[in-house]
Amino acid sequence: MDDPTAKSRLSIWQAAFVIARRDFAAILFSRAFLFFLLGPLFPIVVGGLAGGIGSQVQQQTSTSEIGVALSAGETRQLLAAREALVESLGPALPELARLEDVTSAEDAKAYLEARRGNYAAILTGSLAEPMLTGPRAQVDTWRGRIALLASTARAETPVSLPEIATQTVATSGASQRSDRVRTAQAGQVLLFLLIMLLAGMVLSNLVEEKGNKIIEVLAAAIPMDAVFLGKLFAMLGVSFVGITVWGLTGAAVMGFGGYQAQALTEPAVGWPLFFLFGMLYFAMGYLLLGSLFLAIGSMAKTVREVQTLSMPVTMLQLLVFFLASYAMARPGSTVELVAAIFPLSSPFAMLARAAQLEAIWPHLLALAWQAFAVAIFVKAGAALFRRRVMQSGPNSKRRRWRRGKARAA
Repeated sequence: MDDPTAKSRLSIWQAAFVIARRDFAAILFSRAFLFFLLGPLFPIVVGGLAGGIGSQVQQQTSTSEIGVALSAGETRQLLAAREALVESLGPALPELARLEDVTSAEDAKAYLEARRGNYAAILTGSLAEPMLTGPRAQVDTWRGRIALLASTARAETPVSLPEIATQTVATSGASQRSDRVRTAQAGQVLLFLLIMLLAGMVLSNLVEEKGNKIIEVLAAAIPMDAVFLGKLFAMLGVSFVGITVWGLTGAAVMGFGGYQAQALTEPAVGWPLFFLFGMLYFAMGYLLLGSLFLAIGSMAKTVREVQTLSMPVTMLQLLVFFLASYAMARPGSTVELVAAIFPLSSPFAMLARAAQLEAIWPHLLALAWQAFAVAIFVKAGAALFRRRVMQSGPNSKRRRWRRGKARAA
């Protein structure tokens, strides 16, 4: 005969959704979460304003010298044109310096890539057909002013600006691989900081509910696995809210402060997929570490015990981050494969791989493996909680003795 209560019980996913909705609403609208959001905003505001000021100082003190590789006569004309315009245009005009050992645009490109001298760009060709060689930002900055100087040097009336051909170099002596490594490093560091900053909320929430005996009431009503899953996904949702608030605030501060961040090289998979993988790997890393913290919370009775027991996990997370950072410079090696397989280091190693290699299928495999590891950690943590908390108490041994005696009878 069917048990009527079994049909009325929620499935594990329905129960997890109930717990997640309850915790998400309770934390999101609490004063503690408001103060938690305000905590990182202060260094973001201060850092953004300091970065904006530093960027403006650097921009003002950066070199604005253009190397001139024209004929001797045209070089004198260009210098004379600058002297004629400097009173009216002032610092808007670049400094000009004669280059003796550059005769063509190819020489100018090699000169800049070899990092010889301290020139923003190099002007070659002639006054009628000038060629400006340099990094894209410098070429875009100076091409109009060089055109004005060339036109003035040719004494054209009315002034007509010549069309300047341009030739860009990426960065002087920098390879694509080293640039992508910097992107991978930035992604790894940001991922690590966010996970370590936000994962602790899972632990504090569980310890608080253990002290209030709420967790035992929930565990008596629904499966413990559903409780753990619900709490993890609720905290993950709260974390995404926090990241959104901090990100928008940081972007606003940088915009108002005039901060110009150094552009990172586009990752191998492209920026849209890189950001998508970043969110997915943050979610997996957060769930993996959060499930470990839930298991720790099930063993701790006080906040002091929580701090003591969580310290090894924090140190372990630092070690796996260093492992992923070390493996980042060796894509395809055994070390990188180990870092990608080990669950706790896998999100960091795979995000670095997304910045350096174009293949997509390894990320799908890694995300599936990380989701499986989350399920194992949650199952183990729930079992540990049931064994240590739900069966604890002064009469637990007597109940187990009676249960064994009943089986024997």
